[in-house]
Amino acid sequence: MKTIKGPALFLAQFAGDEAPFNSWDGITKWAADCGYKGVQIPSWDGRLFDLQKAADSKDYCDEIAGQARANGIEITELSTHLQGQLVAVHPAYDTAFDGFAAPAVQGDPKARQAWAVEQVKLALTASRNLGIGSQATFSGALAWPYIYPWPQRPAGLVEAAFDELAARWRPILDHADEMGVDLCYEIHPGEDLHDGITFEMFLERLDNHGRCNMLYDPSHYVLQCLDYLDNIDIYKDRIKMFHVKDAEFNPTGKQGVYGGYQSWVDRAGRFRSLGDGQVDFAAIFSKMAANDFDGWAVVEWECAIKHPEDGAREGAQFVKDHIIRVTERAFDDFAGAGTDDAANRKMLGI
Repeated sequence: MKTIKGPALFLAQFAGDEAPFNSWDGITKWAADCGYKGVQIPSWDGRLFDLQKAADSKDYCDEIAGQARANGIEITELSTHLQGQLVAVHPAYDTAFDGFAAPAVQGDPKARQAWAVEQVKLALTASRNLGIGSQATFSGALAWPYIYPWPQRPAGLVEAAFDELAARWRPILDHADEMGVDLCYEIHPGEDLHDGITFEMFLERLDNHGRCNMLYDPSHYVLQCLDYLDNIDIYKDRIKMFHVKDAEFNPTGKQGVYGGYQSWVDRAGRFRSLGDGQVDFAAIFSKMAANDFDGWAVVEWECAIKHPEDGAREGAQFVKDHIIRVTERAFDDFAGAGTDDAANRKMLGI
């Protein structure tokens, strides 16, 4: 068993144009003041982090990490969620996702995809330079528009989509292996990897690539009505990253998992600040500890109701209260009588 590291905070939802959220020094000081020990960096946000420089320069990485440590913060991982999304984009989403890319490649899907691949690889190199062993990402999606089969999906459509998805990611995963970094896909609606079955379809096409792993976030499973506790036991050897995010699902006679095109506030399923939703985090942290999870508990704040700064401060304490300092001895050691092989055989009558 292992004690989970934390609390840490994913900075994507907090980076902004006003202090302290517009600089690396400012945001790490603020995170430490909230009670965090680590932060996960959105690698695309130039206000906080220069990805190209981090891939090119170990000295820059040492400077960034040193400034964070001076403020009481460790860098837990880099995130390439936005760039990973662009590795595979169905044409229906071209316009919507174009804003994730550099201006020079917007409007050109092939150039955008090549840019995205390079970005994820740069982040893997930067992770190596930072001494970090895991990186968060999305898989992107080619088959998502066909998630609900109406009209009936033609034979081979999904298989072709996953063949192509795996072909696009294999060179990236091979680079991850060269860098000694696990690539952790957040299992997430909107991605082709949105549940355990789709992850396995992808993994099979990659010949069980050792660097293909999971970012576990129970909130996305609550909204799918998936057993998020059983999922931990099934994929314990592939879960290398953990987003601590709450959610609730309250279906009515009018709407269920699809949400009726409503805003987040009005959906049956919605994300909540930690402790305000339905996720059983006591059970999750117990399973993570028992299963030797060796990573960080990273708060990802998303809530349609509560102010983010309140959610951040409450989240740090919430995680502190749930991290289990694992025991180094059995609770009944006091009653041990001490035996040896001969005594054991005598007790068994053999």
